[in-house]
Amino acid sequence: MSYSIAEAAEHTGLSMDTLRYYERIGLIDPPARDSGGRRSYSEDDLGWLGFLSCLRMTGMPIRLMCEYARLRHFGAASAGSRKQILLEQRAAVRERIAELQMCLSTLDYKIDNYEMVERRVAELTPLAQEATA
Repeated sequence: MSYSIAEAAEHTGLSMDTLRYYERIGLIDPPARDSGGRRSYSEDDLGWLGFLSCLRMTGMPIRLMCEYARLRHFGAASAGSRKQILLEQRAAVRERIAELQMCLSTLDYKIDNYEMVERRVAELTPLAQEATA
């Protein structure tokens, strides 16, 4: 099955401008063209775009994504280099997750504290109302 640029954008969640940009900088190979000269993306293209989206979501810089994309053209001969890129990115992701967990713990602590304060205020409010009555 083949997909137009609009369909590929819809399937991947990337904009058409992003797809063109990725093609221009070499992140994706130029897709096939239909009889009218329009881009025609394959299932494999969509799979690669999905992987690129995953890499972006991990915070991988475009520069490193381009290096990974360049290396993939060397096939098995570049497997070690590509694996190393992914190992380093995985370590960075794990570090970021740990940082976010610490932030989440801080937020949880503050929320719990405010809930306790609200309960105390609610308990005192009827007493204050009785004292002024």
